This record gives sequence, C-alpha cells and structure tokens, in this order.
Amino acid sequence: MTSALRSEALAPLRESPARAALLFDIDGTLAPIVEQPSDARVSERARQLLTELARRYGAVACVSGRRASEARALVGVGSISYLGSHGTELLRAGSAEPALDPALEDWHGRMNEFGRQAETADLRRLRVRLEDKGPILAFHWRGAPDQEAARAAIDALATKAESAGLRTHWGRKVLEVRPPVKIDKGIGIRSFLEGLDVSQAMYVGDDATDLDAFRMLDQLVQDGALTRALKVGVRSEEGPEAIANDADLVVDGTGGVLELLELLARE
Repeated sequence: MTSALRSEALAPLRESPARAALLFDIDGTLAPIVEQPSDARVSERARQLLTELARRYGAVACVSGRRASEARALVGVGSISYLGSHGTELLRAGSAEPALDPALEDWHGRMNEFGRQAETADLRRLRVRLEDKGPILAFHWRGAPDQEAARAAIDALATKAESAGLRTHWGRKVLEVRPPVKIDKGIGIRSFLEGLDVSQAMYVGDDATDLDAFRMLDQLVQDGALTRALKVGVRSEEGPEAIANDADLVVDGTGGVLELLELLARE
C-alpha cells in the first residue's frame, strides 16, 4: 500500500485526535523479534513519536504479552498506558503500579508451583527458557540448538498443563500456560477503553494474540461503543496469514510501523 493510501486510511484519526485511541503491540510491531526477549529494543525515533502522539491523541497504549512494568521499561515512554500479560494488567499513564484483573489474583500460587515443577534440568539443557508473566507462564524455544527436541519437550509440557486443568496458547516459538480464565488482548482493550471519551480506535499487531484485539474492535463498533475502528496488520515471515487477511491496512515489519507513527504525528 502506498504512503498516500496509508495516509487516507489514517485521516479520520488525525482529524479528531482527541477522540481517538491508538493501541500497539510491542514485540514484532514496535520492536523487532529477537532470539532473547530481553534483547528487544524500541528505537529512539519510535519513542519520540509515541511521546508526541500521547500529547495529541485521546489515549495511547501498548498491549503486550510481557508484564506491564516490563513493557513500560522496554518502550520507555511514561506518558502512555500499558496493558500487560495480554491485557490482564493495566498500568495507566503516570501510575506507579499496575492493576491486576481480580479474576486472576487467586491463581498466582498454583501457576508458580506449575512453573517450579516444569522448569527441569532437561528443559534447561534444551535451552527452553521460562518467562514468568505473573498469571501466565511462557516457555520459549526460539534459539534452542535442537529445535525438534525442544518442541517435543514443549508438546509434553502442554499436555501436562492441560491435564492439570490449565489452558495453553501457542505463539511464535512460545507456549503460554494460563489459568482457566478467559484471557486475551481484546478483553483487556475493552476494559481499558471503558470510560474513555473516544469514538474511534486503531490497533496495530503482528501475531495470533493480536487477532483477539482485531475481533474486539469489530465488536465494539457493532455494539456502538465505537463509531470506527482501524485494524493494522504487521506483515512478517513468521506471522499468521490471518493478520493480513483480517486487517484493514497492512504494513511491512517494524519499519512500516514507524512510517505509520510518522503519519499519525503529522500536523
């Protein structure tokens, strides 16, 4: 899609910025995918643009599988909000501590115990890395020397989790083990937007978890909570085809997202 067409798609947001919410995934969207999530970086230019957008638009937020405090540390912009752990944590702009979805508060002990039992010497030998996301446990095998063996171990772990009554969710070389509570980015976005004086929203994302956000924006328009929604898919080699198929607008990688930020920031 040409710059002119992208600009046309963004025009309603730019014309009424005070009534618009801008929502962004982080990994694969604002920051390139890397082997170790701790090595992810958001460019200084993206930070500058997000800071500028926060001054002009009704709401700006990042929606991530990372914990909310970790997401804020990675993006480095305190004037926007962060929905962490796929929307189960909300760290509003300027707040010191995130608020956790009450439905998940009682699951911390059980999830910690599952993680303690799952992180065996064999799993570490295979270079499978456990990431503690509070109510969610993520098992990453990106970068594992023996991908086949690592995936087999992850498959066994998924079976064990499901047998224990937990839920599993697959991403790009990551398995998430979750409590049996409805968790997705769409639910987090709905809660975040409630009470805000916005009439339109844009969501930008690249992975399967972002499809829930797309679906929720459509639902909010259907319900009359929003007058307009713009779903932006970030094209990548590993991303699901549904991202491009379900999006209203598609951009190429984090470079395309940066161009989007530039367009939104134009006077």
